[in-house]
Amino acid sequence: MADLVITIDGPAASGKSTVARRLAERLGASFLDTGAMYRAVTLAAIQAGVDMNNEQELLGVLKTREFQFSVRQGRMSVCIDGVDVTEQLRSPRVTDSARYIASAPKLRGKLVEMQRRFAAGEGKVVTEGRDQGTVAFGDADMKFYLTAEIKERAGRRLAELRAKGSVESLEEIQKAIEQRDKSDESRAVGPLRPADDAVIIDTTGLSIEEVVEKLGRCVEAKCLEKS
Repeated sequence: MADLVITIDGPAASGKSTVARRLAERLGASFLDTGAMYRAVTLAAIQAGVDMNNEQELLGVLKTREFQFSVRQGRMSVCIDGVDVTEQLRSPRVTDSARYIASAPKLRGKLVEMQRRFAAGEGKVVTEGRDQGTVAFGDADMKFYLTAEIKERAGRRLAELRAKGSVESLEEIQKAIEQRDKSDESRAVGPLRPADDAVIIDTTGLSIEEVVEKLGRCVEAKCLEKS
């Protein structure tokens, strides 16, 4: 396992991905983008044309395809069978279908194994997701849980989508986020919740830089305490 593992969990559009990447840069750590892992399996399943509701077929995809994850310039690069698919992972179809992978217990277990293997090969890791501090890395050195008011999260997602040419309304996005929250919080395996020992940070009204600074100070204080 890595010498330093920091987990950042939280609901959709809470800022955890950007914050995790920036914090990793600040600490000279590798950024583990668990969302990219879920999306990679989703893309492979779409390519194979399997039934997304059939967990055994999805497991078959995981067993028959080769997934490679590496960090390049602070971002996770993903290859399937040697082909770089990083740019394909953010397509609307992959985004819409990733929930099938996230809600399949056996697949989540396999993905947790992949996350741990990735971390084992790195010196320092900052990882983000929805069950990193509670399931994947229960013994992490530092755990954070980011949250924000629903309207602010919807506004952030709207800005991201508008930059890509989307015409969805704020109301539609907010409804989608609320549905995602409900699904994440109620699933049987790895439900979204703060770890008992997580530092909870409300990012409402805070810039990315302010959040990274907060987390950075917490990590530095923790490291001093350990030394």
